Amino acid sequence: MIPALLILAAFLAGSIPFGLLIGKAKGVDIRTQGSGNIGATNLGRVLGRRYFFLCFALDALKGFIPTLAGGLVLGAAGRLDLPIQQSAAWLAIMFASVLGHIFCPWLHFKGGKGVATSLGALLGVWPALTLPGLLGLATFALVLLVWRYVSLASIAAAVAIPFGVAAWFHLASIGIGPHPAGAVKVTHMLPYLGLTLLLGALVIWRHRTNIRRLRDGTEPKVGAKSARA
Repeated sequence: MIPALLILAAFLAGSIPFGLLIGKAKGVDIRTQGSGNIGATNLGRVLGRRYFFLCFALDALKGFIPTLAGGLVLGAAGRLDLPIQQSAAWLAIMFASVLGHIFCPWLHFKGGKGVATSLGALLGVWPALTLPGLLGLATFALVLLVWRYVSLASIAAAVAIPFGVAAWFHLASIGIGPHPAGAVKVTHMLPYLGLTLLLGALVIWRHRTNIRRLRDGTEPKVGAKSARA
């Protein structure tokens, strides 16, 4: 019952529509502005950069807090050599927070694209996905700095993270990290690699309209007015 309750709590935490709430507090229904998305990117384009960072941070926290709390309750936090059943239960909690954001039950199961919440949830899976999550964040920042497309940066981060998982578990298997050499096996990595591949596919799918605009040359850059999704 405990994992089931933690999964439900994570889903409900993820479903808090911070972008909509911040917009409402400023007298704006973000669903009728810009791209119509309730995420940080559209909010920032409509209300300004500081609201992007506020919403991004809150969306990340609603992924991070229930995920880390779930790992602590399950006794999974801090370990890379978890039995598959235990790591799967923890990852289910993590994924639930992302699904709550993307399929918000309070908004007819419509929500954001899941980038900030996914990042926060990844960082909460300490240490298995924390370093890959930071790699994803660095990739996001670099691509955004060079090309100034939030959507392209999000997709690049989603692609980079599974590679980070594979690299991190390889290093751990030879003794770099919290466990001695040989304690971490390929089988320990598989749930995390599978989850990050699934999460990456979901993020890319949620950006399918952005991909079309990138292809057509109509995707707005940072600082430009948003196109209607």
